[in-house]
Amino acid sequence: MSRTKVVAIPVLGRHAINAYLLMGRHPVVVDAGTPGSGPVIRDGIVRHGVDPCDVELIVITHGHIDHFGSAAELHRLTGAPVAGHVADLQPFRTGRVREPYLPTGPMGRLMDRNPKLHATAEPFEPDILVRGETSLHDFGVNARIMPTPGHTAGSISVLTDDGDLVAGDLVANSFMGLIPGRPANPPFHDDPQRNLASLREMLALDPTRLHVGHGVPLAPGRVRAWAAAEQRRLDTLAAGGRLRARGQDPDPHRC
Repeated sequence: MSRTKVVAIPVLGRHAINAYLLMGRHPVVVDAGTPGSGPVIRDGIVRHGVDPCDVELIVITHGHIDHFGSAAELHRLTGAPVAGHVADLQPFRTGRVREPYLPTGPMGRLMDRNPKLHATAEPFEPDILVRGETSLHDFGVNARIMPTPGHTAGSISVLTDDGDLVAGDLVANSFMGLIPGRPANPPFHDDPQRNLASLREMLALDPTRLHVGHGVPLAPGRVRAWAAAEQRRLDTLAAGGRLRARGQDPDPHRC
């Protein structure tokens, strides 16, 4: 069985926004960055000795513009089909994320003011609609797509048979990767409790490393410790009626 190598392709900064190249019998790309970053990802693929026309599949982890923004462009540049979860079809088809964003803290509240996060990307129709756990063996990598809802309803991750978890925005490095190796929430979650449950489900599978959308790879032990503390924090917020999730009306008395 051939090993699947996971290679980060930075789309913004050193690791502020990442796409990933999975190299097995055939290459697979995970995520497509912000609008206009298709050539950056294509060039990153080439730098690792891969012909972009050999890419077998593009997997989009969720319907936020910094992850699906160049999906249509990257599809044209590679000819590869695009896979995405059915629960995030609306942003894929419209090019617009579900709003309002629900910040997880000060960073999210600050970033929510950035007009680029509220821009429209080129829409696309996924060639492969993910509805559950899906093997990628036929696309040339020993890995499977794992539904991990919470960050968005249609969030997915990719787990290789070697234990590498390409985790999208299940978890991030602090301050969009500015503090490497320190687990943190990404700026936004649609449902923080559900996202944390998904993260803990993935940790129960004993991944060897978590490759995230924002920052460098994270060690599972550090993520487990952070997840335990985060669960306590969310439980406290929920007990006080201060935990907001998409589909719930915000507390009119909350600042």
